[in-house]
Amino acid sequence: MSDTPLSIAEANRQMTEPGQIFETQRVMVDGIETTVWKHAPANLRQLFDLSLAHGEKDFIVYEGRRYTFDEHYRVAATLARRLVDLGVAKGDRVAIAARNLPEWIMAFWGSVVVGAVAVPINAWWTTDELVYGLSDSGSSVLFVDEERYERIRTTLGELPELSTIIVMSEDRSAPAPLGDAPAGVHVERFWDFVGDVAPDATPPDVVIDTDDDLTMMYTSGTTGRPKGAMNTHRNSVSNFMNLAFSAQRIALRFPAPDATSRSQASGLLNIPLFHTTGLHAFMVPSAAAGGKVVMMHHFDPGKALQIIQDEQISGIGGVPTIAMQILDHPDFAKYDTSSVKNISYGGAPPPPSLAQRLATAFPQASASNGYGLTETTAAVCGNSGPDYLAKPDSCGPAYPVMEIAIVPEDYEGDDPARDLVNSPDVVGELWIKGPNVVRGYWNKPEANATAFTKGWLHTGDVARLDEEGFIYIVDRAKDMIIRGGENVYSVIVEAAIFEHPDVIDCAVVGVPHPTLGEEVAAVIVLRTGRVIEGEEIARHVGARLARFEVPTKIVFRSTPLPRNPQGKVLKRELRTALEESMTTS
Repeated sequence: MSDTPLSIAEANRQMTEPGQIFETQRVMVDGIETTVWKHAPANLRQLFDLSLAHGEKDFIVYEGRRYTFDEHYRVAATLARRLVDLGVAKGDRVAIAARNLPEWIMAFWGSVVVGAVAVPINAWWTTDELVYGLSDSGSSVLFVDEERYERIRTTLGELPELSTIIVMSEDRSAPAPLGDAPAGVHVERFWDFVGDVAPDATPPDVVIDTDDDLTMMYTSGTTGRPKGAMNTHRNSVSNFMNLAFSAQRIALRFPAPDATSRSQASGLLNIPLFHTTGLHAFMVPSAAAGGKVVMMHHFDPGKALQIIQDEQISGIGGVPTIAMQILDHPDFAKYDTSSVKNISYGGAPPPPSLAQRLATAFPQASASNGYGLTETTAAVCGNSGPDYLAKPDSCGPAYPVMEIAIVPEDYEGDDPARDLVNSPDVVGELWIKGPNVVRGYWNKPEANATAFTKGWLHTGDVARLDEEGFIYIVDRAKDMIIRGGENVYSVIVEAAIFEHPDVIDCAVVGVPHPTLGEEVAAVIVLRTGRVIEGEEIARHVGARLARFEVPTKIVFRSTPLPRNPQGKVLKRELRTALEESMTTS
């Protein structure tokens, strides 16, 4: 037998042949011919029912609380019936605004199995941002934790469509008072709303089509307010199949001697569930495949190491920052981390050196990197195992159902698959087409016209491919910063800075940070004669935007910002100057 592994192309061919579980086919999706997984589940109700097969195994672990798969299924099924009793019907929006809690997961499944559209809202948003998300989505029901409830309670009069609020408590035994709510808004505790749970509870029977809407996940844009990306059931189950395919392809190409282990997979969830990675790439597949989801109140690398040891964690996920903080903890060597078999991350560009560091610290584990967007319902491609060690600056080859195009700036066509050839080392904007690309943005026709062309998503990321089809992200065409996995759109931060009366001009860029990947930097020109400190700008922005959007590096400039002939700020020039000043200071 040859020691040379199968090529990516040959592995793809073998695994997608007729009769194989990963067989593909071409179908029409919303009028667009699309490659899909032929044997994918039809919807998330089928994945939910699959979870019941794992019975008494732990599904959710959080700060001493444990729920088995059976317990979770029965609670979520009961919750689904309660929502139907409220009048929630297929297509209605049910929002969830909370930190990661067991009830978050139960609220999600209870909503989507009756055909409702779950609206995960960023729990870090300010009051104004939370109200916008609830209003824009038209949510009639809100699951919320106590902290977020207090943040919006006095503004509920601005949300006439919101009729029911269900409050989750950190401590079930001693919940805080709920306070008064406006007339017409019913507020109730989560477990009071659920009520009695029958040991054989099942969800109501609702016909859910593959292309029905599933989630509305908000993603910030380069202009204006955040946009609600409409993920369908097909999108999410396609992502589930993508991840399963990736694991099986690695096993086929690089067989491991202990691959027959039957111990339960267990993952440390350090990503908010309101992010597509936490929800679609981690929690949903874990539920279907029987993986234990272990959550923390907030990430602490020392506590994470203790949990890894106590819960026999087999998988660590998140942004690269999480992996680096665990590696850098002074007590790392004191903990037993031998249970860790997979370390995966995305959401931010990792330093190439991280792959080798993880291989040294976790010799029994396989590290992986990937690329995806809210608009692609998580994964587009993945790079893992020996491939990742060989090409640590790549996010891997696209999955077989994904079509990839490297599009030059002057392209004016509408079908790059027909018009262009993906030649190695040609650089251009990355366009993506496939069954996990969202159908569009909620009530944003202009944004849809800009971002989508006949099923192709314009990612805004500049990329190239090598001869094997591995994707390399070269730069971001979007004016976006990725800080610790959170997308920060410069134009939104700039708009907040411009509200300061002493500011005449400003530009926001991302600069390197050793653990966060990037930090937010602002270059500001003040009005003549004005003198203020950076702390004032930080406070000013902090009063308007989420903490992760507040600049941590603020530079005042006495000369005008550099601009091209069209008047656009030359941000690359500013970024280079800032980076040089950081290395010499």
